[in-house]
Amino acid sequence: MASAFAHVAVAFAMGKSLSSQFHTSRFWWFTMACCLLPDADVLGLMFGIPYEHMLGHRGLTHSIAFAMLLGLVVPRLAAPTIRYGTRRYWLFAMYFFLVTLSHGFLDALTDGGFGIAFFAPFDSTRYFFPWRPVSVSPIGISAFVSYEGMRVLLSELVWIGIPVVLWLIVLKVTGRTAK
Repeated sequence: MASAFAHVAVAFAMGKSLSSQFHTSRFWWFTMACCLLPDADVLGLMFGIPYEHMLGHRGLTHSIAFAMLLGLVVPRLAAPTIRYGTRRYWLFAMYFFLVTLSHGFLDALTDGGFGIAFFAPFDSTRYFFPWRPVSVSPIGISAFVSYEGMRVLLSELVWIGIPVVLWLIVLKVTGRTAK
């Protein structure tokens, strides 16, 4: 998997792409929750759910269907005054869908694991992207204070961090982000 740092960086850049009128603290909390929630499936390992099972790591919670479900539910939680079915609701729904889906996309760029069950629960096949430049992240914070952890962070800096910073610069230069 890509590290939590990479997932949050991408979600932050996605959020900055929206008008600053949406940038409430509640919006940011739900943005971070949606980008990290797919990895809640690692808890299944403690309950004996095998990694390769549809409910295992990188299974159902990394799927397009899961991202769609979250995208439909979260707008009302992130902005309680938003009315269902309005243009603003659908903008938020699409945003939270894409933020959640970005998790699986980043993981599909890594060089480890069994792949992502993008089409779960309808198909349990696991997929990677053909190009996988990001080193797979160790699980646990302490693993980052090692040579391997530093190698992963460097990989993410190059393949995820630099594009995110470039995107934020483009937003700033074009005046598309809050001051």
